[in-house]
Parts: sequence; C-alpha cells; structure tokens
Amino acid sequence: MPQLSHVKVDLLSCPTRRDSPLIDQVGVEERAARFCTRSIKKETKMSALKLAVSMLDVTTLEGADTVGKVSQMCQKALNPLPGDPSVGPAAAVCVYPRMVKTAARSVAGSVVKVAAVATQFPSGQMRLKERLAEVRYAVGEGADEIDMVISRGQFLQGEYRAIYDEIASCKEACGKAHLKVILETGELTTYDNVRFASDIAMAAGADFIKTSTGKVPIAATLPVTLVMLPAIEDFYEATGRMVGMKPAGGISNAKLALQYLVMVKEVLGPKWLTNEWFRFGASSLTNDLLMQIRKQETGRYQSGDYFTKD
Repeated sequence: MPQLSHVKVDLLSCPTRRDSPLIDQVGVEERAARFCTRSIKKETKMSALKLAVSMLDVTTLEGADTVGKVSQMCQKALNPLPGDPSVGPAAAVCVYPRMVKTAARSVAGSVVKVAAVATQFPSGQMRLKERLAEVRYAVGEGADEIDMVISRGQFLQGEYRAIYDEIASCKEACGKAHLKVILETGELTTYDNVRFASDIAMAAGADFIKTSTGKVPIAATLPVTLVMLPAIEDFYEATGRMVGMKPAGGISNAKLALQYLVMVKEVLGPKWLTNEWFRFGASSLTNDLLMQIRKQETGRYQSGDYFTKD
C-alpha cells in the first residue's frame, strides 16, 4: 500500500485523455459475448463455485438495516454453508459506516474483512470535507476497506483533476485501510469514459476499481468489466503495482459469476484469481452459488428456502 508521501507525489501526475486508449465498442461487446458461451468442465466447476464464494463482499445497504440483520449476515459470511467447512468464508461484509462496529465485532478473529461504503454513498453529492470525515469515521469504527464513490457530475463536466484529487485525498484518509473506488459506470455513458476514469482512479492510489453502487439501473456488465480489466493490466505493466477489480450490482446467479472468473483469468491471468485481487459485490449472488454447490454434491437442486436470505 502506498505511503502518504507517495500519495502526495502522485498528485503531480493526473492522467490526461491522451493517456487513455479509445475503446472499440463493437469489439469489446463481441468479445464479452463470447464469454457467455464458455463452459466449465464438471470436474472444475465445484472449485470455481467455491472460489466465487470466497470472493464475495456479502452486502446489505438498506435504510432498514439493523444490528440484528447485520450480525446475521456476518454469520453467513463466516459460514456460508453450515456443515461444509470447505465452502467459504466470504472475503468481506459490506455495510454503511454506522454498522461497521457491529460488523467488526461479529467477524472479529476471522479472515473476513469489514468494508464500508463512504463519501456520501451512493450519490457522492456532498462537500469533500464531509465525505473525508465519513471515511475517517468508518476507519475509526473498524473498517478494513472503504468503498468510495466518485463525483460523476464533475467527471462528466471534464473536471478530471478534481476527481483525481478527491480519490487521492480519500486514500490518505483511509490510513491503513484499502480503498475501492466506485466509478458508477452506468452513469459514465461511454466505454471511453469508463477507461479514463479507471486510469485516474488507479493513478490516484486506488487499491481496487469497482463498477457500481448497485443503486442505479445499469450496474456491472461483462463488457464494462472487459474495459476495466485491460486498464488494470496496462497499469500493472507500467508501474508494477497490482490493482484489484470488483464488479458489483446485477450479478445474481452463479453462471454469470463464473463467466466473470473466466474473463479475469484470460485477461489478467491466475494471479488475480484470489479474493485479494478480485471481489463480487453482491447481495443476492450468495444463495445461488450455494444452491449450485449443493447440486454438484447431490445431483439435485435444493429450494432457496433452505438458505437464509441475508
């Protein structure tokens, strides 16, 4: 993780439009569509399903979240499939800052991280001073990771240096916590914008780049992820620093999750196929992965009623 002095030096090197390649929309969408036709051999499907469970950021981001609901969700993240210790635990639980202390207490002593959305999630429409205060509050409550949202309005107005500065400032406010930068790709309108926003985020110190908040109609898609993964590859080749990827929103079934894993392996390679470098942001994916694991074990589907909804 960069030291604070490194972050300050990085403020001198905000990428420009000329630094980011233009995206072939037709080519990206055709290549992404081919991933939908791939199949995983039966003997490796079980390990892929278990890998996907280990990459989950199990999430609840609702106004009705309670201490009890968050505590129950944490137990599911720790032990996704009771009676089968080979499944899980998940990578992290993701909550609002006010619920961080509850989550940290629930997963204490485990490998499960606590992630908190911050910077006026999901809109990002607040002064930077208050947004940074929210980051510091979440870290002080025990968050290991911060999922911040960029100011999409400023980006679309061409205020790229402002985006760079806010990400670098959030990185500094995180201290030892990792920073995931949410681009909200559905609001960036073009693949060229997604690529450029990815480049800015990584240059400013992001540990992960993330597609979406899950709160807008267009969230993670295979094509938009296929734009972001080569950005990560190019950044790694230029700097030697690995950056993680987190598609979030709209990934609700195991078949789609496995297509993402195939894509990551083919674009970035097996080094990124760990929960240190790849995550799924999901509130409903968990149960479908568990149902598919049970099917692989027993040859038949179990009803969703056998699994908790959290």
